[in-house]
Amino acid sequence: MGIKSFFSRPFASYIHKKVQKWASRPHETQREVFQELIAQAKDTAFGRDHQFSEIKSYEDFRKQVPIRDYEGLRPYVERIIAGESDVLWKGRPLYFSKTSGTTSGMKFIPLTKESMPYHVGSARDAVLLYAHETGNTAFMDRKMIFLSGSPEMDKKGDIHYGRLSGIVNHHVPNWMRTNQLPSYETNCIEEWEDKLDAIIDETIDQRMGLISGIPPWVQMYFDKIVKKTGKPIKEVFPEFSVFVYGGVNFEPYRAKLYETIGKKVDSIETYPASEGFIAYQDTQTEEGLLLLLKAGIFYEFIPADEYFDENPTRLSIEEVELGVNYALILNTNAGLWGYSIGDTVKFVSKEPYRLLVTGRIKHFISAFGEHVIGEEVEKAMNYALSRFPEVEIVEFTVAPSVNPDKGQSRHEWFVAFAKQPNDLNAFETVLDKKLTELNTYYDDLITGNILQRLKVYPLKSDAFVEYMKSIGKLGGQNKVPRLSNDRDIADELQKMI
Repeated sequence: MGIKSFFSRPFASYIHKKVQKWASRPHETQREVFQELIAQAKDTAFGRDHQFSEIKSYEDFRKQVPIRDYEGLRPYVERIIAGESDVLWKGRPLYFSKTSGTTSGMKFIPLTKESMPYHVGSARDAVLLYAHETGNTAFMDRKMIFLSGSPEMDKKGDIHYGRLSGIVNHHVPNWMRTNQLPSYETNCIEEWEDKLDAIIDETIDQRMGLISGIPPWVQMYFDKIVKKTGKPIKEVFPEFSVFVYGGVNFEPYRAKLYETIGKKVDSIETYPASEGFIAYQDTQTEEGLLLLLKAGIFYEFIPADEYFDENPTRLSIEEVELGVNYALILNTNAGLWGYSIGDTVKFVSKEPYRLLVTGRIKHFISAFGEHVIGEEVEKAMNYALSRFPEVEIVEFTVAPSVNPDKGQSRHEWFVAFAKQPNDLNAFETVLDKKLTELNTYYDDLITGNILQRLKVYPLKSDAFVEYMKSIGKLGGQNKVPRLSNDRDIADELQKMI
């Protein structure tokens, strides 16, 4: 047992006790976070504009602070960029996290000295909770690879900005630096395919214990290694035992990834975002991610089916119910207030509060009134994969086809297969039947002969890689939307059939 593995055991026990303390008193914890956030922001420009000094309860807060997306906060962010202090949060941000919005263009999310420790510490805690539960600490004495964005930063005024994963890279604890790969220089390579080749050169002969990244890009890394060596990953990295991921549902990728590895490895799911580190998998035995109630964030929840209403219901953690799809709203120690992050979640436990990320509030198909969401198409795909064990998929997305002049309208599934089904028509039938079971509106449209049964278009295995490259979003933290209510992505993929 190495020194890091040895000392990680008592540290993991300490973190476990610390998490248990706040997780066992969730409502009190969130009330404390709420009071602290209001107290610290009451003298900011936003706090004065919204009478924070008069807010005594969550009910007061709901009356004073409306729900906003980034566009609603943009005027305040622009004041920060112009050099003003005490705007959304006391003082000035340490950084801006640069993200690309679907409707807002480039977004600059503030990161403060109060919020940064949670971005770094929460990922660490997820790994330590895994080590505490399983007893597996050997990977801490091995190399760890983090497939992330470039750590290079630019400036907006006097504030550095960059990709969140790159910013966090600057704050990796010193005790992990000697284990971390790739090198800083390699991480700075912007072109994803060039960067991946350089990462392989640096890692292929190392004793890898932990690998972290978004599943489709990790799969691309593995595929290149297999092609280069002619060996499964378990032979290239025999000590690899832990896979850490976030950003997408792992299930559609799991079978293909494990086949490439050649064995099953433990996985840890995380839910980080530029706006805050929201949740992580705290156990290998229970469903869902532990909502981080003591991480500088006060959470609100809007029933997803009310989100676009004029006055939607706003709930605290004390008021949520199991199995209901909610739009997630954040109030943070980085100065985001009533902020709609755009994600939808569903609670699967209240003791402690664990959730599933079910999709994006704007990623749905309702061209015909069906309102199919990401969770439903992923469940349908996972079910079909269980019925057709020969099938392996790389990626997929779904879009509506509204063509009354060319026959009935339908949903079209664009699927990059690693291994196609032996009977594509039967695969389509199972997918469609499962979707009708999951969504009654879709079922009504199929039964009423308004929609034709869905159509699967097989694509070559690297089709989505080519698509992401064509729009300049290959690799890093970029993700393919699981479904769209328009044809923007579908029309490009149609050319690859």
